[in-house]
Amino acid sequence: MPGKSAAGGDATAIGRVRNIGIVAHIDAGKTTTTERILFYSGQSHRLGSVDDGTTITDFDPDEARRGITIYSAAITCQWQGSTINIIDTPGHVDFTAEVERSLRVLDGAVMIFSSVEGVEAQSETVWRQANRYDVPRICFINKLDRIGASFERTFDEIVDRLGGQPLALQIPLGEGPLGDARDGFRAVIDLVSRQVLRFDSREDGAEIIVEEVPEELDEEVEVWRRRLLEAVVLLDDDVLETYVETDDVPAEDIHKLLRKGTLAGVFQPTVCGSALDCIGVQPLMDAVTAYLPSPLDRPPVVGIPADAVKLTGKQARRQARKKALEGDESEEVVGIERSCDPDAAFCGLVFKVQSDVHGDLCFVRIYSGTLIGGTRVVNARTGDKELVNQIWRVQADDREKIETDRAIAGDIVGVIGPKVAVTGDTLCDAGEPVLLESIDFPETVISMAVEPDTSAERKKLAEVLERLARQDPTFTARVSEETGQTIISGMGELHLEVIRERMQRDFGLTVRVHKPRVSYRESIRKGAEATGEFQRTSAGVSQFARVRLSITPTAEECAAELESHLDPFALSPVLAESLVQSLHEELSGGGTLGYPLMNVRVQLLEVEVREEETTEVALQAAASDAMHRLLTEAGVVLLEPVMQLEVVTPDEFLGPIQADLNARHAVIVNSQRRGDLAVLNAEVALARMFGYSTQARSLSQGRATYSMEPLKYDEAPRDVLESMLG
Repeated sequence: MPGKSAAGGDATAIGRVRNIGIVAHIDAGKTTTTERILFYSGQSHRLGSVDDGTTITDFDPDEARRGITIYSAAITCQWQGSTINIIDTPGHVDFTAEVERSLRVLDGAVMIFSSVEGVEAQSETVWRQANRYDVPRICFINKLDRIGASFERTFDEIVDRLGGQPLALQIPLGEGPLGDARDGFRAVIDLVSRQVLRFDSREDGAEIIVEEVPEELDEEVEVWRRRLLEAVVLLDDDVLETYVETDDVPAEDIHKLLRKGTLAGVFQPTVCGSALDCIGVQPLMDAVTAYLPSPLDRPPVVGIPADAVKLTGKQARRQARKKALEGDESEEVVGIERSCDPDAAFCGLVFKVQSDVHGDLCFVRIYSGTLIGGTRVVNARTGDKELVNQIWRVQADDREKIETDRAIAGDIVGVIGPKVAVTGDTLCDAGEPVLLESIDFPETVISMAVEPDTSAERKKLAEVLERLARQDPTFTARVSEETGQTIISGMGELHLEVIRERMQRDFGLTVRVHKPRVSYRESIRKGAEATGEFQRTSAGVSQFARVRLSITPTAEECAAELESHLDPFALSPVLAESLVQSLHEELSGGGTLGYPLMNVRVQLLEVEVREEETTEVALQAAASDAMHRLLTEAGVVLLEPVMQLEVVTPDEFLGPIQADLNARHAVIVNSQRRGDLAVLNAEVALARMFGYSTQARSLSQGRATYSMEPLKYDEAPRDVLESMLG
């Protein structure tokens, strides 16, 4: 993966590294921008095209055919003495896991917005993801050559819809295909230098012509520049004093304070252009190296000692980490900081696993220490020792073995060798094991049954699905106990379609698929209390146990919770542990209809035991009986996933689009204008949206676009529940 190692542990070299992600809504221009960056940096010698399927980062056949990014791709380039490690991420919500795991390990991000569509639904999702990981970012307002483009409208939407603090470093000279009087939109105005930067189309934008600002624009430029200066001078009292005295700020101070404010998250420097027309990309690259952080600028990563918690489940690990990071003095677990130091103990996070002809390739962000090929490291989650056979620097679908087989803190590399590592695992030095915060992914919302063409391929299907699930944390596969069918689950129809095509193309496995199914959940209508009992005598041996439980609905959307209110001396430790484990299994096993329970809290109130008659088996049976009675008394509620939908359509197709949404019982929550387009925001049950992509294309002659993401679980219609109960 990306990253020339900063040889010798030189802090100056690490300080020149930029690990960045390029993130945005689908079709905002992420991949095209990445292609232009690679061209101007000399990493590639041709301008790749998304439409022609010739881009470097969209190398997968599915990506080239569909014209979208599906898998995050990494590539390295050099610019102005800095090494920029770029991850080009997908924009489609079905592949949001690729963005999530990329942002988890990146130091900075470039957020791209289309100046025609403005801030779109997936823009909000990735912005929230970046907020969650405190990722400093800069903004690039793209596609200013298009009809309906508006820099100022998009700029304001970043403030209004995202709660961002964009700070314009440039404004466009003209917008849309007419642009300024010369040759359409071909220039931007740099507010720091007060100069026009014109990009020569005959040289693929490689030559930048610097001109004076037209006199008629002086006033507008001054207004935008004043906003820039007033934002940066607040970060330094001395510069503020200079500004008050001279009414200006030296350019070097502006750049210094822009970097300071970006790293602190005070604002997001914003540049503009048209990546497709090769306008404004080099200033964007300058902003990346000037304002986004190096690994040294990021705070130390925090973990906990790997042996301080039983690594038996995600909940236990998360709870221990939370207590450690919040400084809970009731726990002895203390957070461990690991700074970006090549000489410290090795510590890295696996954020992606990719199938490869040489064996699975684990992408690792190294947070501290040095990783050397041929050595063994510890998987902090499992305690297993993993062999690092080789270390690679991956350039999209090409790779180059790091000559010294050595990578250091701040690097992002591909590693071949680990056998059990999965996304979110920590690899570390055996002498100083540490467990880093893992990566949480959204739950799957859609399922379908698959079966091989022949029974002989059933074993191969299980192996392929296990391998795919290891690579993709938002994909799961299981065998239904009721039907014996293999059920695969994912984030959307497109996600499962891509998985199916991969099975055939990469593994030579043809499968038959059945209609997609919604991943329902169960909850309860009211609180209840119930007692379960087990009493049996067999072959002269009596067994007895009685368990009393209560259940209450919770206000916030969450997984089923279990609380114990037992007297610590009511049961022996062995029996108590067995009972709690049995109740956890009952909760995870689902409710009356077999779907996972959510939004409920179960409390273990009382246990009645008899000496020499109460066994683990008796307790488990009594707990199962109590849970069954409890759910029957509380009343089942079937919950279905509700999606947040945004449809963008030309005006002439608005009526048919709205009528179709009404037929799907969608609730339209907002309608607005975006240039010449109408934007509908709606909430709709996922079960009613199968096949919507085809319908939307049909109703709009292919001109409407939409995005959909999980919003919440809500009560399903009564007829759906009755059909399941009947």
